[in-house]
Amino acid sequence: MTCLIAGLVLAIFIVVDAWCYRDEHPHVVSHHRMQSTEVRIRGWLNVPLIATIVATIVLSSMWRPAIDIGFAGLRLENVLRDMILTGIAIVSLRLTSQEHRNANGFSWEPIREVAKLFAGIFICIVPVLAMLQAGSRGSFAWLLGLTTDGDAPRNLAYFWLSGALSAFLDNAPTYLMFFDLAGGNADTLMGPLAGTLAAISLGAVFMGALTYVGNAPNFMVYAIAEERGIAMPSFFAYLGWAALILLPLFVLLTVLPIPPILKLS
Repeated sequence: MTCLIAGLVLAIFIVVDAWCYRDEHPHVVSHHRMQSTEVRIRGWLNVPLIATIVATIVLSSMWRPAIDIGFAGLRLENVLRDMILTGIAIVSLRLTSQEHRNANGFSWEPIREVAKLFAGIFICIVPVLAMLQAGSRGSFAWLLGLTTDGDAPRNLAYFWLSGALSAFLDNAPTYLMFFDLAGGNADTLMGPLAGTLAAISLGAVFMGALTYVGNAPNFMVYAIAEERGIAMPSFFAYLGWAALILLPLFVLLTVLPIPPILKLS
């Protein structure tokens, strides 16, 4: 499913990019054809640091020391993970040349803007998760009814509902919400209900691309472009263009006879 959507989106991008390039001013096109640009990657120190970030996240999800620190439900593996990630960031800041950051036009303002927005999102998700955990006794009993048929989950509903919420909330808290709604038992959702977990994952990830706030990279690119003086579509203009391209692909995903890794319908 990922290869299908990613392949179609890339194909659409190539067509649009080639069309736009063809319509550029003649002197720009001729300059591109006559002049070669040397592309180099600097700051190789950060490559092993990125690998360390990936390893840290994977290992923290596998290690279960069952030690509760006793403060706000903190667990040892999560605290150590965050300490290591913070240390990696500090090492990168100290050892990467400032010349490279200047060449990239680096500044802290875009990440500050993103951090404020997503801090608010993650704070506001706490009471929502509590209502979901109340199940049929909570305020979201109606949502539980939409996503289940008796005791059987409706994967198609999980896909579209998690996607719709992800577009306006961010994919990480959306995934967490619907993971809890589906029972919150990792063993069950990775076993008998693997199709449901896949529906939640795909919906949350794919449809996060529908808006600027659907995932952090969308908003980060927007903030960087605005800071550089590049005109960007408004929130609703971006939503319109993204929906025009992506929604037909998501509909296609739900109706195609895909192998039963994910039984959406």
